[in-house]
Amino acid sequence: MQIHSLGLEDLSEDEYTLIGIHTALEDFKLAYLLNKNLSTSFQKAIEDLIIEDLQIKACFSIFNCSIKKYDFDWFLIANSSKRENKTASNELLLTSETKTYLIQEKKKVDFFIKIAGDLEYNILSKTVDKIKKIDQVITCYLIDKNTLKSKDFLIF
Repeated sequence: MQIHSLGLEDLSEDEYTLIGIHTALEDFKLAYLLNKNLSTSFQKAIEDLIIEDLQIKACFSIFNCSIKKYDFDWFLIANSSKRENKTASNELLLTSETKTYLIQEKKKVDFFIKIAGDLEYNILSKTVDKIKKIDQVITCYLIDKNTLKSKDFLIF
């Protein structure tokens, strides 16, 4: 009898492509412009991506879109989460802001587009070119997920 065993890496490794976007736009405005320019239908997800650690709790906005033509799911994910900290000191209320990043090594990336599935390179290249043509987008490029140390946060 032949036995085949799977390691943990076989179960958790999803096939996906990652696009990084640099922009000053808010998440809903970027989703709108992507829908307009890519003919997608990004919609706000019911729940945000919540990362809870012993020291931090961060909430990252997610928009999702299903492309039935190609049978792929697309996700627009914010790379940063801001949290306001309030402290009382000598009858004064002081506030400070803590910014947490989903992918620490890509702090300059404002949003990621995660495309679940194995998409052809020419379609990805055309998608990146269309995103770059949006006036409010500074730049956009493909990211090699194998170079990321914290890519586990993108598996959901």
